[in-house]
Amino acid sequence: MQVHDLSGGDDVLARIERVARGALRRYDVSADADVSLLNVSENATFAVDDRGSRTILRVHRLGYHSPEAIASELDWLGALRAEAGIRTPTVLPARDGSRVVTVEDPGAEPRRCVMFEFLPGAEPAEDRLVEEFEPLGAITARMHRHARGWARPAAFTRFHWDADAAFGPAPRWGRWQDGVGVDREALAVLSRLEAELRDRLARFGRGPERYGLIHADLRLANLLVDDAAGTSVIDFDDCGLGWYLYDLGAAVSFIEHHPLVPRMIDSWVRGYRTVLDLPQEDEDEIWTFIMLRRLLLVAWIGSHSAADVAGELGAGYTHGSCELAERYLTGSL
Repeated sequence: MQVHDLSGGDDVLARIERVARGALRRYDVSADADVSLLNVSENATFAVDDRGSRTILRVHRLGYHSPEAIASELDWLGALRAEAGIRTPTVLPARDGSRVVTVEDPGAEPRRCVMFEFLPGAEPAEDRLVEEFEPLGAITARMHRHARGWARPAAFTRFHWDADAAFGPAPRWGRWQDGVGVDREALAVLSRLEAELRDRLARFGRGPERYGLIHADLRLANLLVDDAAGTSVIDFDDCGLGWYLYDLGAAVSFIEHHPLVPRMIDSWVRGYRTVLDLPQEDEDEIWTFIMLRRLLLVAWIGSHSAADVAGELGAGYTHGSCELAERYLTGSL
């Protein structure tokens, strides 16, 4: 796991903004376009406002994805829109036709940037989570159906979201043991959780009906609901190979403890089954994938101090994870 290179404070973010402005010179935007930082997570995302129109510019962190992996993400993004009718943002090419531009960053390695169209909408409202999870289940199933039948380009490459990515010698987001607030008591509870998850995932297996290409970050912040356009899916930066049910685990990221989650799960399953079959034995393991994602997020919070949500949740998220883990391990979820 590489230290997050966007977590160095205001100086780093100012440098990244200079990279963003440098990237704009490659696109058909005016010299006085306004650039404003929207968020920092794995990457830095900027809004570009120019002559009354808005686009989105993503500046990639270093060492997370290869150029081939970024191109693979954009390939699937486009295929979902063209072949499955999933509303995803169009990639806006540079003037030379490039989907990915490389910009020099003095004092660091060159950075890769991608520009997307701006899509209307807002993340699902909290008072409509149960209702919104049914169409989300159907959208997710349509994505999975497409992934199962899609002939990937020969150079397609994305990483895996498997047990090794979570618990292996080089976990993708760092070790959960290094998460914020992991004291002796938390270490004991979450170690038991890891052991149980490893066992259940091994028994569940990675057959093609359960494991394939997934979005891997279908949380509320990556869904845009618009009355006219419907629901759009954005931010495929973490898409990769994983268990299909992991997409449901990601959908309740950071709100796994919400009292409506059981009803949201039921709603998602109803929507999913309008498109694809979901055997009962798979449904019985849903909380396994919610807890897998939750433990990954304990690690993510510990290794992404620059992200606003990480600072907001901190040790409280770890303590809440322990409470959920006890309920999962005793079969009371």
